[in-house]
Amino acid sequence: MTGLKLDHFLPYRLSIASNRVSAAIASTYQALFGLKIPEWRLIAIIAEHDGITQQALGVATRMDKVTVSRAATALVERGLVARRPNPGDQRSHLLMLTSTGRALYEDVAPKALELEAQVFEGFTAEEIASFREMLDRIEASAAPFDADRG
Repeated sequence: MTGLKLDHFLPYRLSIASNRVSAAIASTYQALFGLKIPEWRLIAIIAEHDGITQQALGVATRMDKVTVSRAATALVERGLVARRPNPGDQRSHLLMLTSTGRALYEDVAPKALELEAQVFEGFTAEEIASFREMLDRIEASAAPFDADRG
């Protein structure tokens, strides 16, 4: 028998913590704004760009193509995101926030920061900075494994 105990296995713990935070945020975004987590992630990334492709959204959010496509379609149908031709690649479109989407983002972004503050209120600024550094290192060390999948 191996010595693996899930409660001590860091990838499992990281996943559980992430799922708990995501669930709390998801219920808030759904109740207040009618947004699912993938939709909010797309809005947040699109807000940082003046047009972005679905493929670039997938890379930025680490979500699969189907999830990105469904979220983008839902946002377009709600009038929050518009598609325009991509002059750099006629096979794709650029997504950008509509004025309604921008207004929603301006309402949601402060709530996101408030939720982040609530989750991390028991941590010092130094602990948060250290945690950010650790997350960067974890992502970097896991990147080669992720590249092997695709």
